[in-house]
Amino acid sequence: MYDKSDPRVSLTNHSPSSKGAPTSFAAAEYVKFYEQVPDENVRGTRTWWARSQNFVMSFSEAVAGDTLVRKGQVDEYVALLPDKTTKASIYNAEEEISITGGHIVVVPPGDSGIHMEESGTVVRLFTNKNEDLLSLSINQASYQDPHPNVARFEAWPESPKGFKIRAYSLDVPPQEGRFGRIWRCSTFMVNFLDPSGPRDPAKMSPHSHDDFEQCSLVLQGDYVHHLRYPWTIDSRKWRPDEHETCGTPSVTVIPPFAIHTSQAVNSGINQLVDIFCPPRIDFSQQEGWVLNANDYPTIND
Repeated sequence: MYDKSDPRVSLTNHSPSSKGAPTSFAAAEYVKFYEQVPDENVRGTRTWWARSQNFVMSFSEAVAGDTLVRKGQVDEYVALLPDKTTKASIYNAEEEISITGGHIVVVPPGDSGIHMEESGTVVRLFTNKNEDLLSLSINQASYQDPHPNVARFEAWPESPKGFKIRAYSLDVPPQEGRFGRIWRCSTFMVNFLDPSGPRDPAKMSPHSHDDFEQCSLVLQGDYVHHLRYPWTIDSRKWRPDEHETCGTPSVTVIPPFAIHTSQAVNSGINQLVDIFCPPRIDFSQQEGWVLNANDYPTIND
C-alpha cells in the first residue's frame, strides 16, 4: 500500500515467489551500533559488524592515516563514504583512485584497501560468499540456521566493461517519479533515500517482500520501523507487531513476508539507506531508477 505520490505505486509485483504461502517467519534483526562496544578498535578506527542472511556489513568510524585492508575478496563489494568531509584513496593491484566523501564505490574481487586521508564513516558490504567474515558479526548467532523464506544469494551479471573501481557521487538531486538514489553492481543494490524531516503519518507505505530481506541502515536521525507478520494456521508461530525505534547508527534487517514501513521521527534531518543482496529485479525494471544501469546489466538482459 502506497500513497499515490509514492513512486513505488507503479510497481505491480514486488517480489514474485514460487514457494507458496509461508509457514514460519524469522525475527527482524535490530543492531544498534550506538549501544554496542565496537567489535574492533585498531589504530583509533572503531568498527562494528552485522549481517543478514546473504551479506555482512562493517560500519567503521575510520581515522585519518588508517587503511581498511581487504584480502582475498571473492566478488565485488561496496563501500559507502557518506561524510562529505572524508577524503580517501581506494586501491587494488591494478589501479588507485582518490575521492572525497559523499560517494558509493564498487570494489573488484581480490586484494584492495581504503586509505583514509581524512577521517569519516566507511560502510562496507560483503556477500556471504566471503566466509572468513561471517563470524565477525554481532548478530552471527541469529543465523546459525538459515532464515526461512530467503532466496539463496546468486550474483547478477558482471559489468561488460570489466572489473574496475567505480565511484559514484551521492550528490544526485531528487527527480519526480524516481524512488530515492539507487545504484547496483553484480552483488548489491543500494538506495540512498532522499534525506527528510519527520514523515507524515498519513503517508506511510506498508508493504512486504516474498523472498528477500531488506536491510535499512540509519545514518542520520531516528526512525521507527513498524512490522506486522502474517498469521498462519498455526497460532503458535504468530508474532506480535513491532514498532522499534532505531537511532544513529543502526541496522535493521526486515525478513520476507513481514509487512513493514519506516517512519522518520527526528525533527531534523533523517537519512536512511536500504540495502539488498542481490539486487532487486522490480526496481531494476523501472526506467531511470538505477543511476548506474549503463555499467551493469540486469539479471534478465
